[in-house]
Parts: sequence; structure tokens; C-alpha cells
Amino acid sequence: MIFGLSRLWRRPKRLNAEQLLSWLEDSPQGLLVLDPWNRLQHINSRARRLLHLASGSPLLNRYLLEVVRCHQLDQAVQEARSSNKSQRVNWSISAVGASPLEPESISSEPLEAIAIPGSHGWIGVFIQSCQSLQSQQQQQERWVSDVAHELRTPLTALSLVTESLALNPSKKQVVQIERLQRELQRLQRLVSDLLELNRLDNPSPKSTETNQQKVDVPDLVIKAWQTIAPLAEQRQVDLVMESSGSHWVVGDPALLHRALLNLLDNALRFSPNEAEINVNLSTEGRWQRIEIRDQGNGFSSEDLQHMFERFYRGDPSRSGGKRIGSGLGLAIVQQIAVAHGGHIRGRNHSKGGALLVLSLPVAP
Repeated sequence: MIFGLSRLWRRPKRLNAEQLLSWLEDSPQGLLVLDPWNRLQHINSRARRLLHLASGSPLLNRYLLEVVRCHQLDQAVQEARSSNKSQRVNWSISAVGASPLEPESISSEPLEAIAIPGSHGWIGVFIQSCQSLQSQQQQQERWVSDVAHELRTPLTALSLVTESLALNPSKKQVVQIERLQRELQRLQRLVSDLLELNRLDNPSPKSTETNQQKVDVPDLVIKAWQTIAPLAEQRQVDLVMESSGSHWVVGDPALLHRALLNLLDNALRFSPNEAEINVNLSTEGRWQRIEIRDQGNGFSSEDLQHMFERFYRGDPSRSGGKRIGSGLGLAIVQQIAVAHGGHIRGRNHSKGGALLVLSLPVAP
């Protein structure tokens, strides 16, 4: 009996390479295996379909560029081999009919590949289609845009109704009408932000070209602050701006104003009463840095990971237990920064408070 149990609990055999290759052959991802000389040593059926390669065509020992006419992929493989780090690349592959006498319509499919370095110069390349992901994202963006457009008209009508009710309210109705007006204003801001994001996601070439101007950053900061100055005065929050030299960028003044307004408004929301909001302007190489710091509780670890995601609202402990705003303000700033060839980063300041740094290219 003891002998039988020992046979049942015997150590399993080592997994062989044939079994691994069998699994990889049936994988939902395409796989290419390249030797140190960039020659193809294995390709599974999924990769053949994604790359529009005939199932019976001889491909082994051929160079990668012979099999896949994509210099971006070839470069990513070379970088993965030299840096010993994984490299990601996106490109679109097009296919046409085989017969020139009966040409079929050209089909294009977006692909993504990840080149993973192995030992002694070997590289594994995993390939997948991005078609479904792009379609889902585009469908979601269209849905959000359509809903925002549809909400605009009824919200405007409701605002007009509440304005008429506010002319002669009874004592019982005053509080309810004020609350209704606040909620309607919040919804209108949300709809406006959604439409603004949709416009930034799908800019028209004409508007992008005609709205480019040389913009003075300090003047832009002052004008954005003047918009929220009445709210800041109520809480005795002051703006302190430091800059050295001139600071100019090229861009759409309205969009840049919106970005700075969102950043200053965000800093004001999370600032304690009788505090300062510090704005520091500097030039570092080809970048104009706009640093905006509040004196609040700073970012939580979750904020640092998700603050630029749409509909993410910050840690409620930063604002006295309330989740304020629509969660779109910093997402809009990020889109505006990207549209101008820049970027935005957030971190906690060494002396306390949250720090947001908007970087824009220096005007030539």
C-alpha cells in the first residue's frame, strides 16, 4: 500500500519543448521566434493570419524584413536585442488581392507587437490585432459625444424654468430651487467638459492651423486667475507667481487659458483657507515649465496613479471628505498639453502640498 502511494505522488516529468510549442501554436496571439541573426525560426498559425502570410509558404531561416515589410518592427527587435528590454511597436498592415487583373479593395488592420529579448540574442515577438480595441474606443467616444449633445438642450430648458421659478419663490421653495440650480450648473459643466474632450480627441486640421499664436505665459496665468479670483477672495487665498525672464509658447490661446484655469481651479479647491497658491515659471532647455503648487494635503498614492484618467475624482480626504468636480478637469489639461506637443506631471512637493507641472515647447 505504501509502495502504491509513493508511485501516485511521484515527481512529474519535466515539461518538454514540443508541448510548449504545441500550446504556442494554438495561442490567440501571434508568435515569431528570431535567432541572433534576425532569421525566423518559428511562426505560429495566428501570426500567419495576422500578417497575411500563406499557410504553406516556406518562411523559416528567412530574415524578418523579408517576411514582414515593417521597418518599425525590425528596429524594435534590434533595440530589444541591444538594450535587453522589451520593446512595443504599433503599425498597420495592408492587404490587396493577389491577382492584378481582379484587384480587391485594400484592407488595413492595426497591429501591435512586443519584442521580448531572450538569452544569446534570441527574440520572441508576440503580435496581436488592435482592431477590436480601436473600434470599442471609437464607439465609446461617439456614444459619450452623442449623449452630451442630447443633454444640452433639455438642460438649457430646465435652467430657464428654474430661473422663472426663482423670480417669485415661496419660503419653502427657496432652498429647493437653489439646490436645483446648483445641480443643473454642475450637469451643464459636465456636458461642456465632455464636448470639450471630444473636440480635443478629434481636432479639425483647419482650427488647429488658424488658432496658433505666440502666447505670453505670465499674462495667461494672470487672466486665468482673474476668472476665479472672486472665489479665492472669499476664502482669502492668494496667488504668488515667480518667473525670471520672458516665457513664450505657441498655441491656441483659448485652449491654453482653459488648461491654466483648470489647474488653478484645482489648486484652489484643495487649498485651505488663508493660504497661497504658488506658480513658478521657468525655462529648461526647449521646455517652458509651469509649476502650480497648493498647500493642501497632497496627492494620495491612488491619486498619483489615476489623476489624469477621465471621471477620476481625487481622494476625498484632500477636500474635507467630499468628492468635488466632474473628474474631467485634469484629463482636459492632459489632452491640451498633448495637442501642443507637451505633457503634464503630478507629484507631492517636498515642502508639502500637491504640485502639477505643465511643460510646453518654447516658442521659436
